[in-house]
Amino acid sequence: MIDKEKQKAVAAIDEKAELITRTADAIWEFAELSLQEERSAALYCEVLENEGFAVEKGICKIPTAFSASFGAGRPIIGILAEYDALSGLSQKGGSLDRAELIPGGCGHGCGHNLLGAGAMAAAIGVKAYLEETKRPGTVVLYGCPGEEGGAAKAFMAREELWRGLDVALTWHPEDRNEVATGSSNSCIQVQYRFTGVASHAAGSPEQGRSALDAVELMNIGVQFLREHMSDKARLHYAITDAGGRSPNVVQPRATVLYMVRSNHVSEAVALQARVDRIAEGAALMTDTTFERTFIDGLADTVTNHTLEKLLYENFSVLGVPSLTEEERVFADALSKTYDGSDYLPGIGCDYDAEYATKVKTLRNQNSGAMNEFLLPLYQGEAFKPGSTDVGDVSWQCPTAQIHVAAWPNGCPGHSWQNVSCDRTAIGHKAAVHAGKVLCAAAIDLLNGPEILEKAKAEFLRRTEEGYTCPVPAEAVPTVPD
Repeated sequence: MIDKEKQKAVAAIDEKAELITRTADAIWEFAELSLQEERSAALYCEVLENEGFAVEKGICKIPTAFSASFGAGRPIIGILAEYDALSGLSQKGGSLDRAELIPGGCGHGCGHNLLGAGAMAAAIGVKAYLEETKRPGTVVLYGCPGEEGGAAKAFMAREELWRGLDVALTWHPEDRNEVATGSSNSCIQVQYRFTGVASHAAGSPEQGRSALDAVELMNIGVQFLREHMSDKARLHYAITDAGGRSPNVVQPRATVLYMVRSNHVSEAVALQARVDRIAEGAALMTDTTFERTFIDGLADTVTNHTLEKLLYENFSVLGVPSLTEEERVFADALSKTYDGSDYLPGIGCDYDAEYATKVKTLRNQNSGAMNEFLLPLYQGEAFKPGSTDVGDVSWQCPTAQIHVAAWPNGCPGHSWQNVSCDRTAIGHKAAVHAGKVLCAAAIDLLNGPEILEKAKAEFLRRTEEGYTCPVPAEAVPTVPD
């Protein structure tokens, strides 16, 4: 059982459940892409102002970023919200079939409509606690746009924003209930736009300078680089402009977008510099020029076991979202629309055979596709090849996050199935429940200076080498061409 003060804060979230889910659904319908979330940010600011938070818009010179604070004094607990969508994933909510709402439109394939609403729920609960108890402390909800290719949190880290917090908490919709752990990849995106000289490819080829040749030679150079980089590093690219559709024209323009990943931010920055030099070499070989545009960059995540244990304790007490039989039937049917619904959830399964056995037992005891149980706490070594700008926050203050089941087991990320689930009671319950867990943990931090000190000591130990910001001083958040 949770204590009475926490019960009141959790009850305050329940009282606002309709507002929370209504907001989640509105963001789902807006489905705005990275750094273009004007309506979503405006809605959050309006709701939070109405709820009594002090709202600051356009923080860190990012138009769709905001902060909403309540309280006074320390500790300062930051809660992170996201609300950007993905292209090409428009989908009817609550559907068991692929059905676009808008042909070629956008959708919340990563569940950020739920993420933001659940983070807001946590902030509402903490505010209710601070009002009730009159204790010192501040809760700040940060609206963080552009997680899917914008890395707003990294741009905020460049401004040292997160160093002002005592701790940061967040969550993400997933197919499982767990406390997240382990590191992730750092990631940097840079666009290279080459410019050459057009000419007739047969009549006067000697007068042409091919920008497309430059892109292809750059790509070849990068292929050879792969042999001489860390085995955990990754290089991806997309030719976003091949220069036209006329093969009898020497292409005067061509653009390629590169993504450089490594499991440590300083390594990614060094690898990116090598890719830059390959672009210079390609331009020299083809007698072309190029323009380099920094798109975004983000750091690897720094684990904090102290905060993870705190989140797990509260998650254990609060349990997992309770589903109806109708919701289970829907999830079971949805799980039949993709492969991999029988996999074992949880990163610990990849690293610890005993842990995997425990999870297999839980899955076997589970009645259906939804994981209606809390995974055991795993705090061994773990690495996820994906990337998140939560990593940059974790380099500037103690940070931790949870996952709450909003989709059936094995549901693929960035899928239409996710978008469909996001607009159902299953997704709604996940958002509200995530808010409760984060709120309960935040209350412990407000009341437990010893927990904060332990979390900070661990943070200082793990970040002793210092933070390498992947965002150049002159860069601004940019949407690639």
